[in-house]
Parts: sequence; structure tokens; C-alpha cells
Amino acid sequence: EVLLVESGGGLVQAGGSLRLSCKASGFTGEDTFDDYAIGWFRQVAGKEREEVSAISNSDGSTYYADSVKGRSTISSDVAENMVYLHMNSLKPEDTAVYYCAALNLEQSEYDYVHWRDLSEYDYWGQGTQVTVSS
Repeated sequence: EVLLVESGGGLVQAGGSLRLSCKASGFTGEDTFDDYAIGWFRQVAGKEREEVSAISNSDGSTYYADSVKGRSTISSDVAENMVYLHMNSLKPEDTAVYYCAALNLEQSEYDYVHWRDLSEYDYWGQGTQVTVSS
């Protein structure tokens, strides 16, 4: 089973930057990291989990939520099975637990609409806390 581990969260002042990392492992048989898109989502206690960004490890296509567009960059290192989310100009409203998730490109839809759909993702990490102080 695919295992995702997030890291890089922490406490940062408003206006600062963070780089979140998502390490994927556990691929078996013909299943490889290239067969997946990785999405980042975030959740504040008491609220629904919301999309942040996603990247296809097959063709490199990326998507961003309006809330982070222009302030964030998602990238993938396929050789290392890693996905990164660089976040700049952080705001207190970016405070949340950030999760990465894996979507199987051969079995699920990945496009402008479906990348946001949590149900399209098969595997989830445990999350990393990001706190932005004002």
C-alpha cells in the first residue's frame, strides 16, 4: 500500500515562507510514482478539508486553489518520489493541517474539476501542522 509522509510544517510569521514535503513509498509491481498525481489539501479544526494544489507525476500538470495561487508553487521530484509545496507570503488564514494525497491517474479523473475532489484520492498522509502568526 502506498504510504505518504508529510514534513516541513511549523510556526512562521505572516509574510514568511515554508516548504512542505510529501514522501511517497510502498509502490509495488507495475505501480509507480509516475502513475499518480499528488494533491495538497488543508483542514482547520471544525471545517471541511479543502484543496490547495496538485501535480501530475505523469505530465507535470498543476492546479492551484485561488486562495494560494500566485503565492505557492508545487513541484515533483519523480526520482526521489517527493512532492514539494513552496508557500510564500503566508497569511494567518493559511494556518491549518496540511495533507498530501495520491490519485491514481489510471483509475481516477484528474483535471481542472476533479483534482479538487477528495474522493478521487486513494491514499492520504497523516498531515503536518502549519501555523502562521500575525
